[in-house]
Amino acid sequence: MKKALLTMTLVGAVAAVSAMSAMAEENKLSVYAWDPGFNIPALEGAAEDYKTNVNPDFELEIVTQSGSSDVEQAVTLAGQSGDYSELPDIVLFQDHGIQNYVATYPDAWIPVEGAEINWDDFGAEKLSYSTIDGQHYGVPVDNGTAIFAYRVDLLEQAGYTIDDMTGCTWEKFIEVGEAVKEATGKYLLCMDGSGNDLMYMMMQAEGASQWKDGEPYITENETLKRVMEVIIEMVQKDICYLGNDWTDYTNNCIQGDMVAGVMNGNWIIPTISAVEENSGKWELTSLPTLDGGEGFAANGGSSLYITSNCQNVDLAKDFLAKTFGGSKATYDYALTNGGVITCCISAGESEVYGEGVPFFNDQAIYSDIVAMGANVPIVEQNDYHYQLRTLLGAAVINCVNGSDLDTELAGAEEQIRFQMGL
Repeated sequence: MKKALLTMTLVGAVAAVSAMSAMAEENKLSVYAWDPGFNIPALEGAAEDYKTNVNPDFELEIVTQSGSSDVEQAVTLAGQSGDYSELPDIVLFQDHGIQNYVATYPDAWIPVEGAEINWDDFGAEKLSYSTIDGQHYGVPVDNGTAIFAYRVDLLEQAGYTIDDMTGCTWEKFIEVGEAVKEATGKYLLCMDGSGNDLMYMMMQAEGASQWKDGEPYITENETLKRVMEVIIEMVQKDICYLGNDWTDYTNNCIQGDMVAGVMNGNWIIPTISAVEENSGKWELTSLPTLDGGEGFAANGGSSLYITSNCQNVDLAKDFLAKTFGGSKATYDYALTNGGVITCCISAGESEVYGEGVPFFNDQAIYSDIVAMGANVPIVEQNDYHYQLRTLLGAAVINCVNGSDLDTELAGAEEQIRFQMGL
């Protein structure tokens, strides 16, 4: 009798443990992300927000990758084998790459349609990456809105202010750049020459693209030619410094005190802010344009996507909707602990976002960035974005060294068409 009771007790205990284990799995999600100082803290904050305010049994397993390319490689290997069982429930994915991966591996993804998200609360440009064939595939995380940050103390030495730079033409910018160079010895702009994003951001600020109806739009693109001419002129006049690589751009140029201005996605802010002795000397505004008026663009950014291996799609949708889909608590934590700026307009209206930032002369830069992000125009994108960036970047260097711009643009168009099989 005792043995029977003991057996029943053990069976009951095993059943209870199994039930608890099953319940735990029902409330658990896994995600791939890659930046311990940026998007991973944002995910940690989201998990705590959801656990505290929605589901006390929730657990998020964050699997740290060394970079975004690791996530892309994981999806590629799964897609090529047709076996998605090794993927996590959710992946963080770069905006510029997602449409190519959805087209190439359509079975790898589950749309987030049905999630309780007010999509009108996000900038249309941001959503244009993750909305494919009319369906929402991703939930935005970080805001890639481009900023132009200036050392206002150096502008002042040359006789200018941040107001002079807001809504100015590139022609005016060059005039100011020459004055700053003469007065301070600093460049007014810099960029990584090996991954030159200037032409893309400048084009988007004009509401223009290097693509048209799915094909390269280069030799007949007058806006692109004008943009390229401006960049070449700035480099030749020592107004713009092109770094040899990313390290030269960030460590030597921005943090090495070579420049009075930085234009890039707002994720460049931590790089600028790392030089503590420059606190209070920076302010930021929108981009110049060819004919004047404030320019708005974006560069970089990522969103979260549910994979076809997700075992609890309803939980994944609910988690994404009630955190990155609009929670001020999630985005306040992400900003405070990881520097991640929301793409959600209403979340950017919190008290945290409205606070002045001492490093930027007490400017409320984060609410300003969210407001700018709502004005970024949608321009045609293409899966060959990075390949064309490389070709146009090389064209700039060649023209600085004396090559003919029309010849370089024709060569870039020929090469990208060949790569695309056109």
